[in-house]
Amino acid sequence: MQMLTGNHITVRYGEHTVVDDLSFTLQEGQWLMLVGPNGAGKSTLIETISQGVPYTGAIELEGRDISRYKPAQLARKIGVLSQKNSVGYGYSVEEVVGLGRYAYTSSFLSARDADGKAHVERALGLTGLTDLRHASVLTLSGGEMQRTFLAQVFAQNPQVLILDEPANHLDLVYQKHIFSLIAEWLKEPGRAVMSVVHDLSLARRYGTHAVLMNQSKCVARGEISTVLTPENLRSVYDMDVYGWMHEMLEQWQ
Repeated sequence: MQMLTGNHITVRYGEHTVVDDLSFTLQEGQWLMLVGPNGAGKSTLIETISQGVPYTGAIELEGRDISRYKPAQLARKIGVLSQKNSVGYGYSVEEVVGLGRYAYTSSFLSARDADGKAHVERALGLTGLTDLRHASVLTLSGGEMQRTFLAQVFAQNPQVLILDEPANHLDLVYQKHIFSLIAEWLKEPGRAVMSVVHDLSLARRYGTHAVLMNQSKCVARGEISTVLTPENLRSVYDMDVYGWMHEMLEQWQ
């Protein structure tokens, strides 16, 4: 089932084009990796899906233009984990995770939705945060904080998960943990993931499909093995990426 599509998306700031006539498709069960050098336009593409920047072209969610959804409707369909998250007050982990249920309440002052507690409990358990539920987020490590915001998105119970560098600045153990959690979440029917990833090894390990970007344009798109080829990567990074990866791996053999 086709869940999210982008057709000829273009984003301009004045005379500067950040995303140039880019198209993509995301189907059920897929993990679409947005890869490419810094400044390629990957994070901006994520922002267009979040309706955070003006663009031309069309983005459709389940065949309906995404701009026609009300914010609460969209939040029930798409969960977004941005690259930078912060909390300025000493909320508990459970309270921050519970904020993921805002789209399911009828108003700001209304009681929590009927299924909210179950979804929060499941999100805490999935991310290994049950024992930290009462801890202040101001006391968390970087990895614990990132897991808290991932749990918030899980509690939202979306169909499509949009991630901008979900393991950015995390230690290796937390990188593995975060990506494994997302892969486990994706196993449920009716779900799909799109993420910006700089680490090509992570993209290759977890992605099913990819869009390779460079200088605001799409260089290649499709199944991960057909996109991250030696030729495509050399054209984008101006180096033998495959050779470099193998050279680095040989140090551990």
